[in-house]
Amino acid sequence: MSNSEMQYRELGSTGERVSAIGLGGWHLSLKHVDEALAIRLVRTAIDRGITFMDNCWDYNYGASESRMGKALRDGYRDKVFLMTKIDGRSKEEAAKQLDESLQRLQVDHVDLVQHHEILRFEDPNRIFEPEGAHAALLEAKQAGKLRFIGFTGHKDPAIHLHMVEVAERRGFHFDTVQMPLNVMDAHYRSFAKMVVPELVKRNIGILGMKSMANGILLRSQTVTPIECLHYALNLPTSVVITGIDRLELLDQAFEAVRTFQPMTDEQVQTLLAKTAEAGANGEYEPFKTSSIFDGTAQHPDWLGKEPQRIQQLMMA
Repeated sequence: MSNSEMQYRELGSTGERVSAIGLGGWHLSLKHVDEALAIRLVRTAIDRGITFMDNCWDYNYGASESRMGKALRDGYRDKVFLMTKIDGRSKEEAAKQLDESLQRLQVDHVDLVQHHEILRFEDPNRIFEPEGAHAALLEAKQAGKLRFIGFTGHKDPAIHLHMVEVAERRGFHFDTVQMPLNVMDAHYRSFAKMVVPELVKRNIGILGMKSMANGILLRSQTVTPIECLHYALNLPTSVVITGIDRLELLDQAFEAVRTFQPMTDEQVQTLLAKTAEAGANGEYEPFKTSSIFDGTAQHPDWLGKEPQRIQQLMMA
């Protein structure tokens, strides 16, 4: 798909080309966004050239997927690269959540499913257990319910690297990895410095999120929204996913793409110098430094049962 308002990028080694900006699903069901507006936002974004649709099984307890599903009727599904995420760590829970997502999205398959909120060092091994979530996604892929597999997280770059390493030990290559990439990240537990280079080496699609951290970064009064989006677009991202809950923010995203030019090292360093003090201790990245953003910590039942093998070891 080609559109003069949007740029398109390769999605790692998948062979897919996707819009440089992705529409974040969480914002579609915020209290001040009614269903009619949510549908209008999705369809207007697609009409103007955004093809990457982000969502998750747990966003607003399924309401975000339901609204996106309604928006993707009438031929819109065929115009997008549709992604959702599941929280389940067990095979049983992951399969159940994926089927619920497909039902809410009103589709027979999604293009990408990601293991969501890889926040703990134990998550990778749990997912890659014989009866873990990854087995469910592989079966779903074989059944035609999904095309590609990735993972997300927002806590610590070391955990992301561990997930990649665990997958590689089991002979699996992720198609995508999603993480916070913003002007504050460069100064504190940096995904851009630690994770991005490893993904580039492996030709894994890089999905940036939290470019403004739901507006929290802007409260530092050090950068503008356009600067935030330009910084994330300047990284080797395939997609920068951004939350859009009103048409003005959709215009802002397209303005960022329209005015984006690859930044020189000097321009990047000038921008990062503006945010160095504010970003030094993670204050404006509470998803790294607190549990407020950790949905699976607040709802551990979403993860499913611990592996039976571990339970048996405990009882031996």
